[in-house]
Amino acid sequence: MDASPKTLLFFALGAIAAGFVAMWGRALVRGRLAPTASPPEPMAPSLAHLAIGFVTNFFDTLGIGSYAPTTSLFRVRSLVPDRLIPGTLNVGHTLPSFAEAFIFIAIVEVDTTTLVAMLGAAAAGAWLGAGVVARWPERTIRLGMAMALFAAATLMVLSLTGVAPAGGDALGLSGAALVVAVACNFVFGALMTLGIGLFAPCMIVLYLLGVHPKAAFPIMMGSCAVLMPFASARFVQNGMYRPRAALGLTLGGLPAVLIAAFVVKSLPLTAVRWLVVAVVTYTAVGLYRAARATASRT
Repeated sequence: MDASPKTLLFFALGAIAAGFVAMWGRALVRGRLAPTASPPEPMAPSLAHLAIGFVTNFFDTLGIGSYAPTTSLFRVRSLVPDRLIPGTLNVGHTLPSFAEAFIFIAIVEVDTTTLVAMLGAAAAGAWLGAGVVARWPERTIRLGMAMALFAAATLMVLSLTGVAPAGGDALGLSGAALVVAVACNFVFGALMTLGIGLFAPCMIVLYLLGVHPKAAFPIMMGSCAVLMPFASARFVQNGMYRPRAALGLTLGGLPAVLIAAFVVKSLPLTAVRWLVVAVVTYTAVGLYRAARATASRT
């Protein structure tokens, strides 16, 4: 019996996930045998790493996004150097994002052509973006993350105040609308390597083009799942991430995704979103000031 397009997509996602696990596993083994940190950093994540992974991926599954809150929590607790935050976000959130993608692609109806095109564009953008960000100096990364967080906060406010569109009834796109969406997702994939989440901008574009809000979820989560392994490979190859923190995001995030998707399913999240806006804005200001201070010393 011929396999359905969705079944083939699941096989492709599974293969990408397996490739990521193999690549990251080899890197972790090499790092444990020949540690580069001085003094060597313990590999096991701390309770703080696990808690951040759980909380951010729990709310990510409910549609808030994980990148901006994780960046804020890392900086508040001084857990990851600024220059390593983009890589740590991408590597650590990859497997929870795969879990989200499998769940929402399975249970939500969406046009397969639109889904595959959007996923491919995001992956291509991430591969290009990660290669650039991994070579940037710390000041540039701080400025980039500050701008990304300001943009994320702005998009959240537009959504919370009702300025952003509410979506239509379409389960997919075609023609010029699909071309526009694919081009935008390529850009969002590249920007995600800098630490700006894909959820909010992708959602707004899809809503503007008339896509049903529920159909946007598998597109957003599938895009994140396929782009993050490609971005992560670049960061891992260049050593531009914190392994311990990334493991915490993964190990804390996987059970959080399952609990949010199958047990909680939905929550009244307006107050939480406003809190995220405030924290993200505060973090963006801190990153901008740190970047200016770095510039004044050079």
